[in-house]
Amino acid sequence: MSDQIRVLVADDQALLRASFRLLIDTAPDLTVVGEAGTGVEAVKLARTERPDVVLMDVRMPEMDGIEAARRICGSADLSSVRVLILTTFDLDEYVYAALRGGASGFVLKDTPPGDLLTAIRVVAAGEGLLAPTVTRRLIAEFVRTADSAPRSFSRELTDLTARERDVLTLVAGGLSNAEIAARLHLALATVKTHVGHLLAKLGARDRAQLVIVAYESGLVSIRRPNA
Repeated sequence: MSDQIRVLVADDQALLRASFRLLIDTAPDLTVVGEAGTGVEAVKLARTERPDVVLMDVRMPEMDGIEAARRICGSADLSSVRVLILTTFDLDEYVYAALRGGASGFVLKDTPPGDLLTAIRVVAAGEGLLAPTVTRRLIAEFVRTADSAPRSFSRELTDLTARERDVLTLVAGGLSNAEIAARLHLALATVKTHVGHLLAKLGARDRAQLVIVAYESGLVSIRRPNA
């Protein structure tokens, strides 16, 4: 099928790679185009195979998944490749670094099979995989590391219109396009257009980066989460 979503599986455990391949290949719209056991192999295969999505484990030898994601997402010739992080714990300290490096979202290794396949499809479609609860955790982690983390997304927002600022603020709150449309009394297509403009103007790959931009730029106030 010419419209299949092409997936690269990167995990240092051969058994897990085989399990993910078996699962992904059972879906008629998905196909595995390669397997990598190290971060170095993941970057190399991303360049040769040009997958739509890289399912990337965080901890791998030679080069970890964070650096591999950063290299893939930071390469202009791989702009169409999305990275979906695999992790054991959703509060993994490395997840935030991976998202800052350009990853589009993350899933737990014990995610139900159907949900994993859905996550791959969502990321392949260009949507960042961050539910509101995940967004809140991402913000909390940013607050925790704000004093020491380099601000790679610290940018002036002077080029944004007032409406684009409104949309960006709501994206940072974890609202979906439909929820933003309802909140601002806009057509869904209009919200999608605004989000597209935000991605282009801010040089962000997807919604995950827009959330980080909103906080690192100071558009949205950083507040310590309640205990």
